[in-house]
Amino acid sequence: MANNTTETYIKAAVQALDSKRGQDIQVLKVADLTTIAEYFVICTASSTTQVKTLADEVEFRLKTDYGILPHHVEGHDSASWILLDYGFALVHVFLESARSFYSLEKLWKDAVQIPVDEL
Repeated sequence: MANNTTETYIKAAVQALDSKRGQDIQVLKVADLTTIAEYFVICTASSTTQVKTLADEVEFRLKTDYGILPHHVEGHDSASWILLDYGFALVHVFLESARSFYSLEKLWKDAVQIPVDEL
């Protein structure tokens, strides 16, 4: 990964999602493809309540453990897809139907997939 700090934050986000039973967590390195972020972290939730819970847990963990807040948050009203923009990473929490519809993994198929167990 880019550096230890970024790797630490990505790992913390993944652990936060996993701790609240996020499903099919994927980490994509998109740094060579776009300037919007270095990484995408993508996760599926089973309900709108869980979408909010997962996003809140990532935000809480990164704020509490590292003192960082997202620059921008989108989607809290609809809760079918919440986006947390940390600059270095975009954390996407989807309902399964929204994840299938937007299909970010296919859209960003040239990104490098980082195995979650190697974080």
